[in-house]
This record gives sequence, C-alpha cells and structure tokens, in this order.
Amino acid sequence: MRTSDTVRRPPYRQFPTALRFSVRDQTRNRLAGLLLVLFVPVWYLLMDAMAGGEVLEFRLYATGEVLQVDGGRLTLITAGLNCVTMIAGFVVFDAVRKALLFDRRLVFAGYGQAVLVGAKTLAVVVVAAAIALYTALAVLFLWRPSVGGWFAVLAGFTVIALTYGALGLLLGVLVKRDLEGFFLIIMGGLMDTFLQNPLGNPLANEPVLRWFPSFGPMQFAAGGAFGDTVLWGHLGLGLLWAGAFSAVGLVVFWIRTRSRNHAR
Repeated sequence: MRTSDTVRRPPYRQFPTALRFSVRDQTRNRLAGLLLVLFVPVWYLLMDAMAGGEVLEFRLYATGEVLQVDGGRLTLITAGLNCVTMIAGFVVFDAVRKALLFDRRLVFAGYGQAVLVGAKTLAVVVVAAAIALYTALAVLFLWRPSVGGWFAVLAGFTVIALTYGALGLLLGVLVKRDLEGFFLIIMGGLMDTFLQNPLGNPLANEPVLRWFPSFGPMQFAAGGAFGDTVLWGHLGLGLLWAGAFSAVGLVVFWIRTRSRNHAR
C-alpha cells in the first residue's frame, strides 16, 4: 500500500499501522537483542560471583524498616535494573532517532501527530514490558524468591524499563549525535542503579537517593522480595519519572514534527 493511501485514512485506521512500524523499529535492533539474550545472564552470573553471600542492611523508607538481606540476591536486583535501563533506553533511543526524519515526512504528508505520539508511547510500553519480563525470568536461574517477591521484582523492572525507555525517547528527539545519547543512557543507568546497593556504596541508605529514577522501583522490588512489603507509593514514584520523561520527549517530538503549514 502506498504512503499516500495510508495518510488519507482517518486516525483510527492510521494508528494500527503507526503502532506496527513503531514496534518493528524498536525490535529490529540486533545488537540490543543480543545484549538481552546473552548479556543479561552473563551479567547476572558475574555480579552473583562478585557479590557473594554477605549480609547487608537495606532501608525501606516508606516504613522505616531496615532489612537484613543477602548481598548476592540484592545485587541480582540491581544488576537486573541496570540491564533493563541500558537495553530499554538503547532500543528506544536508536529507533526514535533513526525514524525522526521519516516521521516528519509523514506529518508533512498529512499523518496525524497525535497518532504518531500515541503509537510511539504504546510501543515503548510493549517493548519495555517484554525486556523487563525476560530480565526477571533470567533471575530465576540463580535465585528463586517467593511468587509475590518475583512479581515485585518484575514490577520494579517494568517500571524502570518504562522510565529509561521514556528517557531514550526524549534523547532520541533531543540530542544531535548517537554517541551522546548512548553515553547518557549507559552512564546514567550505571550510576543510578548501583548507587542503590549498599554493597560497596555507603550512601545507599541515605535520603539523597530518593531523587534518582531507580529509587522507587528498587524500593518496591526489595520490599516485596525480602520483606513481603508492597510499597505501591514507591512504584508510583517510578511511574512519575517515566511520565515526566515521556511528556517532555513527546512535546519535543511534537515540535520537531510539526507540519510546515502549522509552523508558519
């Protein structure tokens, strides 16, 4: 079907096509797929071997409770969060950046901006959820938490994947070169997630970490996995970060893909 035929469709008929292409763009990255399939289990094995079974103190800020947790298992959570931040951010950033020029052409040809915005948002959710699910399943090869604990880890991974997927979207429409975006995602994710782990980081239980995007997901995952505590407020805090990154990124996307007729 020709592009001109597609753009003449009403928005409700444009949306499935836009969603299909958005998901395709975000899942065709072979390097990201290789990282997901191979890097995640290798990273878990490495972190588990390095962490050992040292007992650590981990503070739940919502209740004030200090948990005595196995350092190796806690490190598996932070390692999983790190994998998710890097892969989700990388996938979305690469796809959005490469498709931006084509998206502008679609809008100029009559494609609805709201349709593209909605499709990209839903595509980020789908891809982030898939990455989080695989990463959470890979944990089970080294650690078998309770069913509720595993779902808490999955929820934490999903929210941080949404957050860094949204950050990847923002960087994809904002930065000028690939290297800048990759550096910000990789280094930001590394610092963000591993600062939450008291193993080797004396600031892990300090209030300053509340201002980091991974704080809420880490609190929720650790609380559910080690303390049977459901911290919905902290999961919501992570969603606020995801919503903020998405909102700014989609506004920039809207501006950069405006029709020439509207830009005058």
